[in-house]
Amino acid sequence: MKKFAVIANPKKYVVKDVIHSAIQWAEKSEAHLLLCSEVCEILGIKASDFLTITNSDEASIKECDIVVVMGGDGTILYTARISSQYQKPILGVNSGRLGFMANTKNEELELALNDILDNKYTLDKRRYLKATDKHGNIFYALNEFLFTRKDTTSMVNISAEYDDNFINTYWVDGLIVASSTGSTAYSLSSGGPIVAPGSDVLLVTPINPHSLTTRPLVLRSDKTLIIKAEKQQSGILFSYDGVICEEDEYPLEIEIIESKRTFNLIQLEGQNYFETLRNKLMWGQDSRRIKN
Repeated sequence: MKKFAVIANPKKYVVKDVIHSAIQWAEKSEAHLLLCSEVCEILGIKASDFLTITNSDEASIKECDIVVVMGGDGTILYTARISSQYQKPILGVNSGRLGFMANTKNEELELALNDILDNKYTLDKRRYLKATDKHGNIFYALNEFLFTRKDTTSMVNISAEYDDNFINTYWVDGLIVASSTGSTAYSLSSGGPIVAPGSDVLLVTPINPHSLTTRPLVLRSDKTLIIKAEKQQSGILFSYDGVICEEDEYPLEIEIIESKRTFNLIQLEGQNYFETLRNKLMWGQDSRRIKN
């Protein structure tokens, strides 16, 4: 019997109906669901023969065979943070707005779960990036690491070295170091390129650079990128996938390289990355080709 961990944020997304649909499916499909106590309390869900209530989302993930994430990309990134060491298959169900990594619609949930039971899926393995500070603390990011100005309108100076070679000192509002997965997130909105998943690259994207010649850079991800910053008028905020770190000791120095850990997104039959680009980001849309 397959065990499915259900990860959801009912405080942000309307997920009650889709969770109940999953429970009804489990009852008739001889599958077992794992759901954390906080979500159960909010939605009034009780334990049963086919539903176990756990102490936390991470406990659910640890015990399951498949993870079902219900929400938007924020819930996907949250799941990525708490599941990186387990590397379980992840099904994204879009209960949010964009849901770029959640390709399954709420109304398609039962069909998707049946396909998983029948092993009718492949895994889209997305590598994490790994950052290490000078004290040996390690951070993992599925999308990006961000270095940005803090508590001021002043621009900041951030230096980058790659494979023991100096790249540049950026005078910017901030600097994004993104994976190929993160190329369609903050990096894209800051002028970075779209990179197909599975491309082993790092994207270095400046945010509002004070230079017309400073452009995004694409680097091989198997070599080390070092980001440095001296103490300056503006403090620098370091974050990974939106989680802020208290890195207030200068000089700041962070080493970044691709991790061996993977985030294993389930890809069902008929799902396609470029179709997702067209449908959710309107990529390549040309109004001249739209007929009334």
